[in-house]
Amino acid sequence: MLEAILQAFVTMNGFATSPVVLLVLAFVGAYLGSRVVEVIPFTRRIIERREAQAVERD
Repeated sequence: MLEAILQAFVTMNGFATSPVVLLVLAFVGAYLGSRVVEVIPFTRRIIERREAQAVERD
């Protein structure tokens, strides 16, 4: 059991050191981060306040 877990970690380490996989993970992380910001009500209110202030200044 432990050997299988260690083998999985070694395999994932091999993927994680690949620049292509890191770029894909970065894009996926950026997309998910933007989606989370829109979903969480607290951060949505902050964004709406900033947009309202920007409109008032113009």
